[in-house]
Amino acid sequence: MEPQRSPLLEVKGNIELKRALAKAPSRLPLPGSRLKRGPDQMEEDLEPEKKRTRGLGTKVATSRPRATALTTVPQTQGQTAVPKVPRKTGPRCSAAIATVLKNQKPGPAVPAQKPGTTAAPPVVGRKKPSKRPAWDLKGQLCDLNAELKCCRERTQMLDQENQQLRNQLREAQQQATALGTERRTLEEELARMRAQAEQGQQELGNLSTRVLELEERLGTQEGLVQELQKEQLELQEERRGLAAQLEEQERRLQASEAALSGSQAELASLRQEAAAQADLLAKREERLHGLEMERRRLHNQLQELKGNVRVFCRVRPVLPGESTPPPGFLLFPSGPSGPSDPPTRLSLSRSDERRGTLSGAPAAPTRHDFSFDRVFPPGSGQDEVFEEISMLVQSALDGYPVCIFAYGQTGSGKTFTMEGGPGGDPQVEGLIPRALRHLFSVAQELSGQGWTYSFVASYVEIYNETVRDLLATGTRKGHGGECEIRRAGPGSEELTVTNARYVPVSCEREVEALLHLARQNRAVARTAQNERSSRSHSVFQLQISGEHAGRGLQCAAPLSLVDLAGSERLDPGLALGPGERERLRETQAINSSLSTLGLVIMALSNKESHVPYRNSKLTYLLQNSLGGSAKMLMFVNISPLEENVSESLNSLRFASKVNQCVIGTAQANRK
Repeated sequence: MEPQRSPLLEVKGNIELKRALAKAPSRLPLPGSRLKRGPDQMEEDLEPEKKRTRGLGTKVATSRPRATALTTVPQTQGQTAVPKVPRKTGPRCSAAIATVLKNQKPGPAVPAQKPGTTAAPPVVGRKKPSKRPAWDLKGQLCDLNAELKCCRERTQMLDQENQQLRNQLREAQQQATALGTERRTLEEELARMRAQAEQGQQELGNLSTRVLELEERLGTQEGLVQELQKEQLELQEERRGLAAQLEEQERRLQASEAALSGSQAELASLRQEAAAQADLLAKREERLHGLEMERRRLHNQLQELKGNVRVFCRVRPVLPGESTPPPGFLLFPSGPSGPSDPPTRLSLSRSDERRGTLSGAPAAPTRHDFSFDRVFPPGSGQDEVFEEISMLVQSALDGYPVCIFAYGQTGSGKTFTMEGGPGGDPQVEGLIPRALRHLFSVAQELSGQGWTYSFVASYVEIYNETVRDLLATGTRKGHGGECEIRRAGPGSEELTVTNARYVPVSCEREVEALLHLARQNRAVARTAQNERSSRSHSVFQLQISGEHAGRGLQCAAPLSLVDLAGSERLDPGLALGPGERERLRETQAINSSLSTLGLVIMALSNKESHVPYRNSKLTYLLQNSLGGSAKMLMFVNISPLEENVSESLNSLRFASKVNQCVIGTAQANRK
């Protein structure tokens, strides 16, 4: 049995056959003159020929071949070829149709026939008539009429077939619509099945992950169980060990309790001993404090026995380039106990060429003898000088005002004695750095007894009765007129210098920095007796404050170290040149202040009611360091040269007057 063909394929084949027949040209020979006649005339011409061609037309119509069915259906734009399937479809048939629709691929399209080509005419069963002669027009007309009749019959047959094909196409379209609806239904069902499959896969994956997690947790729990079992075994072993230790500790505790009872008895005895030691320590501290107070009293008494006003004489050595003095010019007689005693006397010889004997021979040199509390020959060092005054510096720490002067002519060694030599050599350090080092050391020792000390330093100079701050820095340098001497407060006896720097110091390095700054700022000038001479009084003051918090004791006192200006007279010390008047005014101011210093000391010695402190800025600033409660020491510095004998004698005579003064008993500033 032949398989049923698809209606769409049959319609496709019939449509293409009809196109080929419509495009095939007529093969009947028509003269050129006959083509111009109308159709009515052609009908009249063809009438005689109808009878002749009637038999041929019937034969041709019956011998027309049937249209061949096409095996493939080309896809038109927007349509899909659907194969013909039986109408009755079950579940299995629907699945087969869905599979065919999914796997079917479009067939190759039939190429369209070009306009210039001619389709092959259908094969006719009769033989081709022989060509009629040109003169047989009637025969030709008959042939044409026969052929026209055949064409009309063929056209009618094709119209019928076309109608049938249209009906088949309509049925195929309906069938395709039904199949498309069924296909969409199947696709929706397929999508739901796929979604269910994906959901099942996802749930399966989640379950697999959950299984893996549970397996991992199971492995972890198993490992933890093994560890706990192992730890349990260890703890059991440790428990047995601790039980053994507990037994041992109990035995030791019993022994310790026995020892504790003995230790408690011993502790009670030790506490009694500690209490006794504390009482003894308190008594010793009290005794130590009493001894310290006694030391201070005896120390002060010793200084008073030496004199509250003392004068030391120091002779500087001959410097390189200076002439050596003649023998016997300066003599240092031994003390009462012989050469072992420190020298206290000085003998100076002076020859006067203006004096002579009657015979014309030069007169014998005049010898001047002076006696002081201590005399330092040219070979004395800085350490020897400070050792002599260290006990006096200690008095300042005990609460007694102390003032130390350096007096003498220009170039006699006053600045070297107070500040020391250049270069920072420890062997040539002056009294100022040595005194502060001594104070810091003693204050550190006394801190063990409960004393605390603070030190505040200031450094000023008095130049032409104008006070200048030697510690000024920056824009304040050189503005000495801004500094004035004032009382610290209403009703206070303490004096202070306004606009001057007061610097707390606690170590030697800070003091060295202050001395270096002051050395740069001090007023110096060249004179005939010294290339670099100090032309002002420099006053270094250290305010010392001590406190014993445990006993409520306080003490405060100033330590003043003064480097006086050169004491030479006007003529020898005056330099020639354009600054002669300025040097003259400087010398007058210096001599005036030094004279006032002598008058103040004499007034204090004579117990006068009025002491001229305010006659000079120097004595006014040092008022609290020169009174009856102060201790004063003057260094008179002289030159060993014979050419300076006149100035040396003036200095020695002034120092002798001061040495004869007795101010009175000093009192400590305590609260």
